Amino acid sequence: MAKLKYERPIIKRLESNMPNKFGMRTEFEPITHLDGVAVSELVAQYGSPLFVLSERKIRNTFQAARQSFESRYPRVQFAWSYKTNYLSAVCNVFHQEGSWAEVVSGFEYDKAIKNGVDGAHIIFNGPDKSEEDLRKATTNNSLIHIDHLDELYMLQDIARETKQRPKVAIRVNMDTGIYPMWDRFGFNYENGQAWDALNKIMFGGQMDLVGLHTHIGTFMLSPNAYAIAASKLANLAQRVQQKYNHEVKYIDMGGGFPSRNTLKGAYLPGIDTNPTIDDFAEAITSALMNSEYRPKTPPLLILETGRALIDEAGSLISTVIANKRLSDGRRSTILDAGVNILFTSFWYDHKITPAQEFTSYTEDTVLYGPLCMNIDVLRENISMPLLNKGDKAVVHHVGAYNMTQWMQFITLRPKVVLIDMDGKSHIIRNNETIESIQNHEETPDHLVHFEL
Repeated sequence: MAKLKYERPIIKRLESNMPNKFGMRTEFEPITHLDGVAVSELVAQYGSPLFVLSERKIRNTFQAARQSFESRYPRVQFAWSYKTNYLSAVCNVFHQEGSWAEVVSGFEYDKAIKNGVDGAHIIFNGPDKSEEDLRKATTNNSLIHIDHLDELYMLQDIARETKQRPKVAIRVNMDTGIYPMWDRFGFNYENGQAWDALNKIMFGGQMDLVGLHTHIGTFMLSPNAYAIAASKLANLAQRVQQKYNHEVKYIDMGGGFPSRNTLKGAYLPGIDTNPTIDDFAEAITSALMNSEYRPKTPPLLILETGRALIDEAGSLISTVIANKRLSDGRRSTILDAGVNILFTSFWYDHKITPAQEFTSYTEDTVLYGPLCMNIDVLRENISMPLLNKGDKAVVHHVGAYNMTQWMQFITLRPKVVLIDMDGKSHIIRNNETIESIQNHEETPDHLVHFEL
């Protein structure tokens, strides 16, 4: 008979009424499989740490979001936010579902073109569009969202020189009751900047004004803020129609919808408190339909949703390196995934669960990554079962931004795999190697040789 492993007893206070600062309860269910594929098999085949994306979850989430809006408004178009996750396999899943591309740089624009997106179905946002970018977008008949007057004047010069008519919208920032206000991008509604820009476009007569755009913030928790924004854009469209007898063809509400993650400092879990896509769809569509803007055809409603469509489809598998006891007595567990690949751990208290059976004992634990930096903390305090060296853990809801904002720092970035609709796994981004890093380096001849 095998000798049982000793586990020291732990005294834990029970919370039976109001939740404490860590919430009402902690869920302890092992996540041994992702989309029907065993975590242990994924690690054995692809290594650890490992990002895993679910194609089924992406498609189901997108279809549900589209249904939320299309059941409330006659003309809806989603545009996938490339900055949220621009791995080509991910982008193409959204494009297969009918989503256009929304990009914010020349790099992302070129990536969308290489993915096979028609130029007319690319929305070009952002403040840093070069003259070359604008010429390319104009030639490809893309939708250019003007961010500032310098860009507007540059586009006018391009139109005058090339005899082409760029299809443009302006980005509008505004007071929606959420502070601090996102007024860095675009033209302000309240002080008249937006109306001034629209007049410059219409009087110039060299560009086709086709839309109005806003993006009021990120991880927004107030559907009513979107209702205010939609009403203000509709008001601008109405003023353009009255003054110039010109119909604005689309209203682009941007993105910023939250996922089900829990923001740091939140008292209750995001899964219980964050508004749903239905909440935002109801607020936006009702505001548009109740506005005074009445063109011959209802304007196309464009959504640039990113995070809310991909976050829950992503998981990060990690392996326990070691356990330690801190000087103040707290338990700490070191995982092989750090903040260099899990950037969102600075924003969220990610749900993290063991990937194998475990004992009934739990303890408040600090979860560290492997980096030689004191800031490498995945969770500052989480009630976890006791994990041993070599055990696996799954970090949930990591599909947004981690694979675009990650960095090669101290460790190399890992593989990313996609589990398809049939439960088969595919590498969609390979892991870095010392060779792939050094391929970008150049060493001057006089620094090649040395003696120690």
